Amino acid sequence: MSNPSEQELAEHEKEIELAQGDGLQKATFGNGCFWCTEAVFQELKGVKAVFSGYSGGTQANPTYEEVCSGTTGHAEVVQITFDPKIVSFETLLEVFWKTHDPTTLNRQGPDSGTQYRSVVFYHTEEQKKLAEFYKAKLDEANAFPAPIVTEITRFEKFFAAEIDHQNFYNNNGNHPYCRRMIPPKLEKFRQAFADKLRK
Repeated sequence: MSNPSEQELAEHEKEIELAQGDGLQKATFGNGCFWCTEAVFQELKGVKAVFSGYSGGTQANPTYEEVCSGTTGHAEVVQITFDPKIVSFETLLEVFWKTHDPTTLNRQGPDSGTQYRSVVFYHTEEQKKLAEFYKAKLDEANAFPAPIVTEITRFEKFFAAEIDHQNFYNNNGNHPYCRRMIPPKLEKFRQAFADKLRK
């Protein structure tokens, strides 16, 4: 399994550049295994693209195996291109916090390590303010049984994951991890956000 080729990365960057030219924006979240996170955000109206990858570490062009070792500093993340006229960043934050446990440090279910940390990588000061505001409001409301440990960190670099990790659930629905972990998460998400799903 290899990282995307230079041509594939260039095409990805071109897609994002063109998307921003059309008034689209980016959001980058880490909340456990990116197979799960990708499957959730792909179903939202207004989301134009979801790429799995790695952010927040020090190693350039890391492999999946290197990130899983916990030595790169990277988190598994999804980078989302979205149309703010259809889906707001606030809604993305709501989906983010409702589809994982933001109170467990460096752990989501059976997955443990800093690569599975809960983190919002903000692209703009507005995203930072909104993430900090809603994190504080959720804690004040005791929305979770313990304090939220989600990091809110400035976005610096996104490294696309290997091709085999893109669109993983749709391509590998019979994978044991997918069968066990993703359907319950998707069902809960679909019930909570029924009015915001793609038709």
